[in-house]
Amino acid sequence: MPLSTQSQADDEQYVLVASLDNARNLSNLLKAITFKDHAIFSATPNGLKVTVEESKCLQANAFIQAEIFQEFTIREDSVGFQVNLTVLLDCLSIFGGSTVPGVSTALRMCYRGYGYPLTLFLEEGGVVTVCKINTQEPEEPVDFEFCSTNVTNKVILQSESLKEAFSELDMTSEVLQITMSPSQPYFRLSTFGNSGNAHYDYPKDSDMMELFRCDKTQTNRYKMSLLKPSTKALALSCKVSVRTDSRGFLSLQYLVRNDDGQICFVEYFCCPDEEYSCCGCLHLDVNGLLLSRRLEDVCCDVFDYLHLSFSPLCFQHLLH
Repeated sequence: MPLSTQSQADDEQYVLVASLDNARNLSNLLKAITFKDHAIFSATPNGLKVTVEESKCLQANAFIQAEIFQEFTIREDSVGFQVNLTVLLDCLSIFGGSTVPGVSTALRMCYRGYGYPLTLFLEEGGVVTVCKINTQEPEEPVDFEFCSTNVTNKVILQSESLKEAFSELDMTSEVLQITMSPSQPYFRLSTFGNSGNAHYDYPKDSDMMELFRCDKTQTNRYKMSLLKPSTKALALSCKVSVRTDSRGFLSLQYLVRNDDGQICFVEYFCCPDEEYSCCGCLHLDVNGLLLSRRLEDVCCDVFDYLHLSFSPLCFQHLLH
């Protein structure tokens, strides 16, 4: 195993040790939530949660369960710290982030506790580089109070269909309007940009719609500037869950497969801008769109767990 020459005595000085044979499995997820310089790391025996926030209006979380790591040792109930995310990503790609088959950078991430730096041991081709990144006391993340009992509408889509929508809609629009309804148009995305107004509709019985649960009609607008960072997670994902609660708050949950085929999760929370009723605009109907491939089914309720705090979240229950 890479970096296995590090002694047990060395490990005992750390409150957190996490090892990956492929550092890209971490860096790709971190890139999916990178829109601010700093990130809050929270570790429990269940795994690692990384949080990034913007003006208390947008929050992104990456969840990496303990089983993803080749080694995951935590000596306290919970460990938390804040680091510069840009610096961390630069360190993780210090060997150039090779995509050559069979060539990967091994990572060993160690943290001694409050006041100590985050230490990265990176190995590729027998060459080991050690990086130390200063840490800060973590700020308390915003609690969006997004509870599953208050979720009024929820759909699960194959990500390819949402990528198709974003390629068709006018991204010059200041807002993205989302309409979810028990009756037509069921699930609609709307923009109001330089090219005019456009709607993109998803029939509830479409092949790309894996789950449709809608209790009441809701139309909410969200600032496009807040939603654009989430497209990084969309690009990596194979499925996405779109949920709104009774206040109009939006949850976007992405199921991501890493380079080794393991499942991780990214979630975005976004505050609504304003509520409007729908108007008649250009219509783009995606009914009948054929996807290039259909990934194997994953339990639709897998996403429901992500609204919970990572502690005491147990990921082994997610796919059952």
